[in-house]
Amino acid sequence: MHRRHKGSNIGLFLLLSQIFQVGVSNIPPVTLAALAANVFLFLQPVKRLDKTCISVTECLYRRDWHRLYLSPFHHVDDWHLYFNMVSLLWKGIKLERRLGSFWFGYIITIFSLLIGVVYMLLELALAELLDVPSYKQSCAVGFSGVLFALKVLNNYYHPGGSSNVMGFIISNKYACWLELVAIHLLNPGTSFAGHLAGILVGLMYTMGPLKMLMKACSGGFRSQTDFSEQRNRYNSGARHYGNERRPYGFWLPPEEPSVEELRRQRLNRFERW
Repeated sequence: MHRRHKGSNIGLFLLLSQIFQVGVSNIPPVTLAALAANVFLFLQPVKRLDKTCISVTECLYRRDWHRLYLSPFHHVDDWHLYFNMVSLLWKGIKLERRLGSFWFGYIITIFSLLIGVVYMLLELALAELLDVPSYKQSCAVGFSGVLFALKVLNNYYHPGGSSNVMGFIISNKYACWLELVAIHLLNPGTSFAGHLAGILVGLMYTMGPLKMLMKACSGGFRSQTDFSEQRNRYNSGARHYGNERRPYGFWLPPEEPSVEELRRQRLNRFERW
């Protein structure tokens, strides 16, 4: 999330160049649709930014609830769009392939709305605790809150590794917290509460009840990851998984077998019988 200022279109051209370098056919459908929606609304915004940004005053007090779903998909300028969409491109490719397109689209939809709610609660709490009414008028737009939530999910589904944040090498488990502070220090115009809201929603999904609630509300639909985990448990039996471990000492299974590999395994078992 970000506050408003003018920019050029260099970032937009760089974004389109990045997309074509990756290859449109290599981008999963929901990720591609989210990219297209953000670019389209940047070029043809539904309303002015001061009519789409989300704040306690405008959304909660004045009941302009449209801002909840408009604010994530509008951006301040082309550079704001560029950095957010490049981040979405790489996170989306990994997560959508892991979770499946339906579930990833469901996550994008719920997170976009819920992060706005959490953002307003944070700003309201800051205004009351610090006795600074201006927090209630603080208005933000942009997809970065959702991206912080997706970063939490990406680290959950793809554990391990490290990141370089301002010259510090830090585990990916904690990188989002350092990035939260670093981005705000380097660019004070960004919304600290908006980014924090994204992290909190991501944690509500990976460590809290949000994932269970989403499953209950989806009519029993199960994500591709759920099927993969169940299939791995079924196929593994009492099999041991080498020496690769998750953070905190949990076992990390190897890459899930492809459909072709599973078919060969079944044929081999049949031939042995």
